[in-house]
Amino acid sequence: MTTVKQCIDQKSNTIYSLRSTDSVEDVLILMRDHRVRAILVIDEGNLVGIVSQGDCAIKVLLPFENPKLITVSKIMTSNPFTVTLSNSLEECMAIMVHKNIRHLPVLDKAKVVGVISIGDTVKNIIEHQSDQIKFLENYINGYKGGINGSQI
Repeated sequence: MTTVKQCIDQKSNTIYSLRSTDSVEDVLILMRDHRVRAILVIDEGNLVGIVSQGDCAIKVLLPFENPKLITVSKIMTSNPFTVTLSNSLEECMAIMVHKNIRHLPVLDKAKVVGVISIGDTVKNIIEHQSDQIKFLENYINGYKGGINGSQI
């Protein structure tokens, strides 16, 4: 069972964040420049929210609002679900599936230390399945004889 800490340790884990008073335009630029789909909202060192591409599209762009004039606080999800370094990726996947979200901020003693995405959890599942397949292939290929030497 892979933990959030193990996953975070394998990532570059740059934390992209803005303040709640910044504009949605700032969010969109940060997303574009760093090819991320969610930005954490951190005020005075405290996680206060998260903004996704969907938030920007549905709450600002579709209603034809000006992203330069709308602040992050107007569209962010306040008090987002979070996980700790000791949570498993399976627990993260369960939270994301049941809450219909794609990103979970990771906290260590109330400080943001990273983000786990649905992509991280899927990648982990695929890696574990690949390891299991290799083990089974090696087992099958290494097993040359059946009972009393007969072939299976």
